[in-house]
Parts: sequence; structure tokens; C-alpha cells
Amino acid sequence: MEVKFNDLTKKFGNFTAVDHLTMTMTNGVYGLLGVNGAGKTTMMRMLCTLLKPTSGSITCNGKDIFEMDSEYRNLLGYLPQDFGFYPEFTVQDYLMYIASLKGVRPAVAKKRVKELISKVGLSKVTNRKMKKLSGGMKRRAGIAQAMLNNPAILVLDEPTAGLDPNERIRFRNLISELSEERLVLLSTHIVSDIEYIANQIWLMKDGKLVRSGTSDELIRTMPVDVWKCFVRKSAVSSMAEKYKISNMKAESDGVELRIISKEKPVPEAKCVEASLEDVFLYYFGEKAGDKNAEF
Repeated sequence: MEVKFNDLTKKFGNFTAVDHLTMTMTNGVYGLLGVNGAGKTTMMRMLCTLLKPTSGSITCNGKDIFEMDSEYRNLLGYLPQDFGFYPEFTVQDYLMYIASLKGVRPAVAKKRVKELISKVGLSKVTNRKMKKLSGGMKRRAGIAQAMLNNPAILVLDEPTAGLDPNERIRFRNLISELSEERLVLLSTHIVSDIEYIANQIWLMKDGKLVRSGTSDELIRTMPVDVWKCFVRKSAVSSMAEKYKISNMKAESDGVELRIISKEKPVPEAKCVEASLEDVFLYYFGEKAGDKNAEF
């Protein structure tokens, strides 16, 4: 399976949401990382044929996805940020209904629904109405509906929104298992969702791809260091004006800071190993008073 974005652009009036993206995906997990408003959802909606590009194209195995029509959509599973459901349907009824819309035969659908309900951890609430589910449970039902047709291309937009830490771990393990035989594109602004499962991570800002690579590659190419130091509480505000602070921990006699900087922030600072979260802050974060992050 190969999906290509070819100089992909989407404009809404004078606003450019996606700006000349060119990239290629094959089987595996691709993590799309960026702050809200980066253009991630617009890009995914084009990939799912819900929006047409202003210019450029998306191809699947060399064919334009809009020309493929239903042939392409049969390959696709999609979990949007907000998905609709009939509140009076039980979990079982909802998934069977979505399966019918996707053209899954009833006998196959019944077996598939049972398997997916177990996989996403909804076995105890199979007969509970959708309106009675917690936000996290609704999200799990959404993940299940995206998998009903056993898609070759799985598109997940902020899939862990509303999930607790245990549910996020369950989800990451499930995605790792599924990615061996399909292409998975996962959009998020939560670094831990993709740090350990994505084969390739794309950093997106203002509709543009600013960096790409594995987690280790992105960390190695960050052109600054990460420092840990201890300062007085009265010094924190001035440090925040000058440096990007990725973490601070208050102690009784001061504050421990984790700082991203080319220079040593204070003489006593120690250089420490960077993380993907530090990369995210470097490209998307701001110092106090900054208007734009680094590029």
C-alpha cells in the first residue's frame, strides 16, 4: 500500500490551511504532530475524500483517490475528532449499524463487532446505550467503528481525546498490533501517543511540514541542547522570558527547570538527554512574549 500527497494545497478563501505538502506513506504508523490549527484535520479530511484539494493530488497505489471513488473508500477506516451516533443505540446496535453502512455482510459483521468490542475493552457495556457511555468509552466505540471493514488505510484524528492513561496504553498497543498489515495515520498533539509506536513522525505547523523522521532522528537533529538547573523562585519569570522551559518542579527552596537553549542558562546547569517532548516545545512552543516558535 502506497499513498502519496503531491504538492497538496487547501485554501479557504485567503486562508491556506494546507500548504504544498508532498510526502509518501506505506504500511506502518505515521504520527502527525502539531498544535491545534496546524492543518492536521484538514489534511486528514482530504485523505478521507471529505474535502477536495484546491490544488495538488492524493494518490493510492498510483491512482487518484477521488477518481477511485468507492474503490478507495472501501480501503479506508476513519475516526474523526467528533463522530456522530444515535444516542438511543446500544454499543452493539451502533457498530452493527455502521457495519451495514460500510457494506459488511451481517454474518461477518456480527463476528467482527464481537471481536472489536473485546479489543477496545467495551465487553462489559455491549448493551449499554451510547448516550450513557463516558467520553473515553465513546472514543473506544469510535475506534471500533473505524476498524469494522478491516481497512488497509486507517486514519485517526486525535483518537485518544478523553481516554485515561490506561486506555491510552491499550490504544497504543492495539495500533502497534494493527500496523503490521496496514497504513495508519495518527494525528495528535499528545507526544506520548506516538513517541514509541510511530515509524515516522511529521511535525506540522501552519499547514506546512516543518520536520520529519523517527523519534530518535528528530531528537538528534534538534539544533539546541536541553539543560536542567535549579533557581530561586524569584528568578523563574525572567528565565521564562529568555528561554523555553519544558518543565518546572517547585521545591521548598527553589524551582528545578528543564530548559531548551543553545547556551548554558546558568553556570550550574547540566546538559541532559533530550526527548520528543523537548522537540515539540522547540518547534511549537514559545518563550514568554514570543509570537512564533522556531522553524
